[in-house]
Amino acid sequence: MSSCILALDQGTTSSRAMLFSREGRVIASAQQEFEQIYPVPGHVEHDPEAIWSSVVEVAREALRKGELSAADVAAIGVTNQRETVVLWERATGRPVGNAIVWQSRVSAPICDKLKAEGLEPLFRDKTGLVIDAYFSGTKIKHVLDSVAGLRERAERGEILVGTVDSYLVWRLTGGRLHLTDVTNACRTLLFNIHTLDWDDELLRVLDVPRAMLPEVRSSSEVYGETDPEWFGGPIPIAGIAGDQQAATFGQACFERGSAKNTYGTGCFVLMNTGEQPIVSEANLLTTILWSREGQVTYGLEGAIFIAGAIVQWLRDGLKVIESSEQVEALAASVPDSGGVYLVPALVGLGAPHWDPYARGSLFGLTRGTEVGHIARAAVESMAFQTRDVLEAMQQDSGLPLAELKVDGGASLNNALMQFQADLLDVPVRRPVVSETTALGAAYLAGLAVGYWNDLEDVRRNWTLDREFRSAIAADHRDQICRHWKKAVSRSLDWLDHA
Repeated sequence: MSSCILALDQGTTSSRAMLFSREGRVIASAQQEFEQIYPVPGHVEHDPEAIWSSVVEVAREALRKGELSAADVAAIGVTNQRETVVLWERATGRPVGNAIVWQSRVSAPICDKLKAEGLEPLFRDKTGLVIDAYFSGTKIKHVLDSVAGLRERAERGEILVGTVDSYLVWRLTGGRLHLTDVTNACRTLLFNIHTLDWDDELLRVLDVPRAMLPEVRSSSEVYGETDPEWFGGPIPIAGIAGDQQAATFGQACFERGSAKNTYGTGCFVLMNTGEQPIVSEANLLTTILWSREGQVTYGLEGAIFIAGAIVQWLRDGLKVIESSEQVEALAASVPDSGGVYLVPALVGLGAPHWDPYARGSLFGLTRGTEVGHIARAAVESMAFQTRDVLEAMQQDSGLPLAELKVDGGASLNNALMQFQADLLDVPVRRPVVSETTALGAAYLAGLAVGYWNDLEDVRRNWTLDREFRSAIAADHRDQICRHWKKAVSRSLDWLDHA
């Protein structure tokens, strides 16, 4: 029998490959960063070829480290940065320009026009999403509008489009498969989460030809095999999920009301709401968590655009640290933030505000403010934003939060996790395997090929690393949260509208 599952985790700042055992433990892994491209402020792009080469290289490196071959891998699970779109030529596979990254605000003017035309209820009802530059559909429209003749080529089937999962599967299979799964499709503003198909009315509104879109499949099934040239032999591709849905699956959030937060480049809070979608009254997203064996599971999501990326800004922008790992020590150099609040709206604010014109702000500075206070405020901003989203989530669902499962790189910061528990006043639980995005993709693929039998196998594999409980007084919690909300309110609508 095959000895492992290979997860390909293509993220916003790096690509990672991880090999998992039946116990859900990491056998070997490899990671590679790639360039972030900022053409103008607020616009973010990636080179699709850099994404592709990094994925192949880390997969090969992980296999080498594990001393394994393609024959040892039962299946591949793919998980990806969501909403980022790539357009490429069907005949050659060559990308049509750079990928437009989910963080990019390039299509904000298109979104403003759609909202001014009163179309937000239409999109909300069909997709569960708000109209925002975050999502893929307006990015696709922007590219088609910007490149002469491109829309006509797309209508003829010469140009394909997809989120990063689609692009990777296309390349991995030598151009044999153009597909995506429901979790990625539902983030495009083009997919109807009720009919589970691309929506013709929305395609007309955004003027996106159906011919360029991928086939939509479930999150856990055997789609096809990789071309043998990449890994020395064919490997079944059997799982696909957007990164946050994959993390929710990897956290075994299978019960209605269970929730997780992933602390990555952004923060993403997802709650399982069961077999029926819940319409949010608090500016959250209604989304599909996964589909398998003919059953769709829905959820509520709060997307926070800048979380770990604020630490990268401290490193690359302010240059107060040389590596991201140093932020924990710098933040710990002071007992608290000294009354400093950092609102990390570097590319606008996501849930529950959805304001592309908000901008990053520092409040509470005094002559006594040190760089440690700013670093601490930057780290604490992740926890404050998470609390805002969870408040809205409980309001929408009517489900009280019993605990929060956490994962992602910043979840390893014990001080941050303690502060998160302080703000929420519920247990914050971190599993042994914190990189649950890759693990969730592995589970989806492994279940499809029988490497794991059922969801109970996944539940049994979840193991607690550490639990954090609130250690502050309620009045202090109320005070700092009140100051945070005041800071956010003054960051909103900062830029003049285009």
